[in-house]
Amino acid sequence: MTAAESALALQDKVAIVTGGASGLGRATALALAKAGARVVVADLDARGGREVAEMVDGHFRACDVSDLEANLALVDFAQQQCGGVDIAFLNAGVATGCGLGDDFDLARYRRAMGANLDGVVFGTHAVLPALRARGGGAIVATASLAGLAAVPLDPLYAANKHAVVGLARSLGPALARDNVRFNAVCPGFAESRIIDHLRDMLAEQELPIIPAEVVADTVLRLVTGDATGECWFIQPGRDPEPFRFRRVPGPGEAVGV
Repeated sequence: MTAAESALALQDKVAIVTGGASGLGRATALALAKAGARVVVADLDARGGREVAEMVDGHFRACDVSDLEANLALVDFAQQQCGGVDIAFLNAGVATGCGLGDDFDLARYRRAMGANLDGVVFGTHAVLPALRARGGGAIVATASLAGLAAVPLDPLYAANKHAVVGLARSLGPALARDNVRFNAVCPGFAESRIIDHLRDMLAEQELPIIPAEVVADTVLRLVTGDATGECWFIQPGRDPEPFRFRRVPGPGEAVGV
């Protein structure tokens, strides 16, 4: 879809962007607004969130996505301010900061699962009635390449991102009857705060960082397209596209053939 076609498809649509104060959320909020959507920016970073909201001539709402009531209040705020909701980019996330074994930290684990998984589950639950009230809409969740591959260095982050991937694959087809599309983006190392602790390592290994705008463009492709239940990988040097999962053998099929 061209930029002109995206602008036509998104004109006057209302979009919620969580984690919108920086990184992928900020870039996507800017891209949605440029394409004609009205944007509600949600984040715990009030200063950054208000700055982005001003840039897009939108609205800001402080929101802890790990809290169900906060997600419900966010959707209610968007409906009150903008008359409804058509799009939700459930993007808020944090680095895990711990592993299993000697460095396990229950508070860090709960924080990561709360933002990275609960934030998607609660955000989806909260926004679905609003999307159905508009006759349908689109949800895009931020997963990660860590949701498609093994990540021995951070198994807990891989676990919550694999969960988001599984949710997208399972919920996408289930919501089709309501004209609601649910997809996930799975970027590698992309420009955001979540990679701050990895920047020296990435530089040493000369690994490129994906511009946030590339992820934002992929989100716009998904919210203006027809796909549902897909998980789009985003890697340097390759065009973003849906990951093709191998079919799991059924109970009546031979395994290992």
